[in-house]
Amino acid sequence: MARKDNAADAANPGRLKQIALTYKMTRKVDKKIGLVLAAVGIIVFGVFLAIGFLIGHPIYLGILGLLLAFLATAIVFGRRAERAAFGQMEGQPGAAAAVLDNIGRGWTTTPAVAMNRNQDVVHRAVGKAGIVLVAEGNPNRVKSLLAAEKRKMNRIVADVPVHDLIVGTGEGQVDLKKLRTTMLKLPRVLTGPQVTATNDRLRALGDLMSNMPLPKGPMPKGMRMPKGGGQRPR
Repeated sequence: MARKDNAADAANPGRLKQIALTYKMTRKVDKKIGLVLAAVGIIVFGVFLAIGFLIGHPIYLGILGLLLAFLATAIVFGRRAERAAFGQMEGQPGAAAAVLDNIGRGWTTTPAVAMNRNQDVVHRAVGKAGIVLVAEGNPNRVKSLLAAEKRKMNRIVADVPVHDLIVGTGEGQVDLKKLRTTMLKLPRVLTGPQVTATNDRLRALGDLMSNMPLPKGPMPKGMRMPKGGGQRPR
């Protein structure tokens, strides 16, 4: 029991430090975060306390109001912190990969399965919805990357649906902060064993390509890079 208590005591300062760090990062983007949180807490507590006086139970309603005020403040803080984080990430290389890494259980993500010289990139996620290719970069350039990667997936796992998404704010694109929600809304068509089998086939392909002997020395003169900007098989 003593060990468990010590572990809990050690974890609490870590959580508090993480909350404080998140608050500082959020405040850099959202200057009014402190006033908003204070207003939410005071209003919720004040409403319940006022109701308590009206019905003759200020203590009970005051305690309930305090708990609900804390809960409401935590919810508002979480949403504004998430919005601030996405605001800082948006437009940064690898932002979509960071979102995919935190999409949740049941998904296996592989960043940068295809990339070109302009650093437009395609990431891959595999789950019960099938294979999802997520591209970030110039919308016109990533279309060719997506098309080539989609053809590859159709050859390797023809029985698995392949979806493609382009992260951005333009028409037909998915906003970064809506990427996770969009993927989770995709219809689930695969079972757990099918997802595992798909991952195994893709992993075997990656191992096969990585073990292929490559010619040493400089590239021969006149040799051209393949179209698509030099995709990197995984």
